[in-house]
Amino acid sequence: MTPTFRRLLIVLLAGFTAHQMLVPLVAPLGRALALTETQMGLVVSVSALSLAVSSPIWGRALDKYGPTVVLTSGLLCATIGLAGFAIAVSAGLDQTLEPATVMTVMLITRSIFFGTGIAALPVVAIAAATASARDEAQRTKAVGFVGAAQGLSLVLGPAAGGALAAASLMAPLIVSPIVLGLLGVWVAARVRPEVRATSIDTTPLIRVRPWDTKVFAALSIAFLLYLSLALIQVVIGFLIADRLLLGPEQTAGAVGIALFLTGVVLVVTQAALVPRLGWPALRLVRVGAPIVIVSFALLLGAGQLWAITAAFMFLALGLGLAIPGFTVLPTLAVDERQAGAVAGLITATTGLTFVIGPVTGTALYEVSEYAPIAASIVVATIAGVVAFSSRALRATRQPGATVSAPR
Repeated sequence: MTPTFRRLLIVLLAGFTAHQMLVPLVAPLGRALALTETQMGLVVSVSALSLAVSSPIWGRALDKYGPTVVLTSGLLCATIGLAGFAIAVSAGLDQTLEPATVMTVMLITRSIFFGTGIAALPVVAIAAATASARDEAQRTKAVGFVGAAQGLSLVLGPAAGGALAAASLMAPLIVSPIVLGLLGVWVAARVRPEVRATSIDTTPLIRVRPWDTKVFAALSIAFLLYLSLALIQVVIGFLIADRLLLGPEQTAGAVGIALFLTGVVLVVTQAALVPRLGWPALRLVRVGAPIVIVSFALLLGAGQLWAITAAFMFLALGLGLAIPGFTVLPTLAVDERQAGAVAGLITATTGLTFVIGPVTGTALYEVSEYAPIAASIVVATIAGVVAFSSRALRATRQPGATVSAPR
């Protein structure tokens, strides 16, 4: 692991932890600002859409300008977004602004500015994981660390946000942009990649598109497996409340326990198990996808908190194996100089699922509590079929040339 890659992992962890600090505030902020659940959901969905749209742009910029420019630009955009979001919320809480105006400002700041800016972080991290590795095994291990950093933020962020919110609802909103701003300064000062290269390849590159045969199968698996998660993640609170007959406070505590343990499994799988196994990327996907399917099947009949939590932990195991696999696969099919473009496509693909999944999952839950789980099983099964049947994936090989690694 190169020094630059270690610094990028720190940036990714800190940035997404600041992002996840806001998760516990969604419901209480909505109530305090007189906004509906649908309006708060729209803020999240538009943010995910902004991430999906901007990720390929950040990827192409990364290939052209390098990580320092992309990271500082992204962190600046995200910082402006969160600072504006905090100002809007403060004005709404003291009734300086009407709820409709607050909602509009939130969409501009929290959804568009922040969603666009934060997208730069995983794009740079995935591209760095690709460039810092000499072969497929090292690349898979590096991508596992990227996933572990994001998974750890899912554990640390909500815990920090909840602790700060206990003192003041505004506290996490103030701390988050400060953290991102300081990260931007640190990146500008410390992230200085030195690339080892013996020659400069001036061969023109063909633009990588998501429907290209060499990357489409892997991106399809990424989309389908993340969609299976997005369909069910948003309804876990409803599921626990309805099956266990819990009140709001009890539900929040139960969901917190389930998600904390799920996050721990996700981090351990990607940071420790994947490197120890040393499996090729395709094998990780082919083992992970069936585990995901089984986890949803277990969730269908889970009637106690321990059973629901166990199903989600099993889901984290499957995804923890599959995520490094389907993230690495597209990078094996393209030129090393296209690492940023591919990283942008991967981030956009996974981000798009959180535009579609939450809305679809809640709509299905209104039909039946089993409907979103069944949909997740179907979607994950399709991903498994693609993983086992795609000729393009079987033909993918690690390029023989030595890649240049940032230091």
